Amino acid sequence: MTLPKLHIAVLMGGWSAEREVSLMSGEGVAKALESRGHQVTRVDMDRNVAAVLAGIRPDIVFNALHGTPGEDGSVQGMLDLMQIPYTHSGMATSVIAIDKVLTKQALVPHGIPMPGGHIVRSESLYAGDPLPRPYVLKPVNEGSSVGVAIVKADSNYGDPIARDAIGPWQEFEELLAEPFIKGRELTTAVLGDRALGVTELRTKSGFYDYDAKYTDGLTTHICPAEIPEEIAQRCLELALKAHDILGCKGASRSDFRWDDEKGLDGLYLLEVNTQPGMTPLSLVPEQAAAIGISYADLVEIIVEQALGGTRHGDTD
Repeated sequence: MTLPKLHIAVLMGGWSAEREVSLMSGEGVAKALESRGHQVTRVDMDRNVAAVLAGIRPDIVFNALHGTPGEDGSVQGMLDLMQIPYTHSGMATSVIAIDKVLTKQALVPHGIPMPGGHIVRSESLYAGDPLPRPYVLKPVNEGSSVGVAIVKADSNYGDPIARDAIGPWQEFEELLAEPFIKGRELTTAVLGDRALGVTELRTKSGFYDYDAKYTDGLTTHICPAEIPEEIAQRCLELALKAHDILGCKGASRSDFRWDDEKGLDGLYLLEVNTQPGMTPLSLVPEQAAAIGISYADLVEIIVEQALGGTRHGDTD
């Protein structure tokens, strides 16, 4: 199916910790849409975004924002009120998926394995560890591994954590503490009703943090991942199941840790990203390309699905 020529507002930037990545995603999307003959208006989101969109009156918004408020349901609710179609997931799904606790509550009862853990007050960390080391501390409502720390037995954070140690507890009143799952980083993209593939991420730092995700040369992508077929199939199955349970639309990306010493029992889903990156280093375009979907086709498929189309990863 060929899309009619549309006026598409590409919403990017904003004021989250992921602003620069969003600008890169948005520019890539805008250029791809222009290459297909669409009229594109680039919108670097500020507090006046509703008035800007009302003024330009696009046929659809391509949401290339990352983090809050573009990924947490806020922008989605605004666009719903304005009756402007938009790409990716809706308000309710976005509210749940960006919150790691709500995501667990939605997915674990359906048999999707996720690490345990609980919310802790940042101030309490100075009195003692919330879990046996090693464990992970992460903000409840951030993406792209922003503010994530691994506390190990030999950590230079101190034991207990010292008040002058540099970590996410300095920026957030509450954090999610989870057991550290040793092993390998895997990720699976979903487009519509199709899981695209599995990529293994091998980082030079040993942890796929924000810098490793978006700094060229810090992470090697193995696509497709060199893993047993049963693990690959399980990743595809779990990613698609999580996408469906949460009500995701367009593209999503599920991130996993796999302890390869435990086989299937060592595979855990960590989170579902409803606004996956579209930069040159991003994983969704890479997995799409591996099965023959070009970047421009991928962008148009996401737009078509937002308008009620049925393409789910073909390029007819």
